[in-house]
Formats: sequence, structure tokens, C-alpha cells
Amino acid sequence: MSMNSQQPEVSDEEIGMRTFQIRKAQAVERATERLRQGLKSEWSKFTNPEIEAIGYALGELWAYIAHSEWEELHFSTLSVTEVRRILNSSRELVNHSRNSVDVLQDLHAMIVEKG
Repeated sequence: MSMNSQQPEVSDEEIGMRTFQIRKAQAVERATERLRQGLKSEWSKFTNPEIEAIGYALGELWAYIAHSEWEELHFSTLSVTEVRRILNSSRELVNHSRNSVDVLQDLHAMIVEKG
């Protein structure tokens, strides 16, 4: 009996999902860092839970739009007002208070417009 037979088998689908989650997390981390750099000292106005919520919305946006569109977004140019709008979008997504596709389309349009 080989050592490998004791390892749980990981499906290609599971590997794909893990890869997707890692890529999403990395994209959100880069975008959040650009927001922080753009806002400078104003970034400190946001609490850790708010920053997590912003990250959630950005992750949903990353998963929704094309990779090429994501690469065109300029997070460092957004103001506190726009970051608060991202935060509001996150709340709408979590609470399902509005259609998630509409929320993500509006969020994308706002970032494109301000970038």
C-alpha cells in the first residue's frame, strides 16, 4: 500500500476553487493596498470591520467582472466618499437589499468613472 493512498483525494474542481479563492484574495489585497495608498491618512477613518466589508465587496466585484476590466480599475484615485460607497455596496450584497448584479454593476461603473 503506497503512502499516497492515505491522502484524501482532491478533485480538480476543488483545486480550481482553491486557486480561484487565492487569486481573489490576492486581487483584493492589492486593490485594498491601492485604496490605502490613495487615501493616505484618511484611510485611518475606516475600522477593521469596515475594511473587511470593503474587501468583501471588492472580492465580489473581482469575481463578477472580466480580468481585463479589473486590471483597468484605478483604486488609488478613489476618495473617502467613493470608499464609503463601496462599503454601502458591501452592506447591500450581505443584506441582499438589492439585486447583487445591479449592486456590482453600479459599483463597477462608479470605480471606472472615478478612476
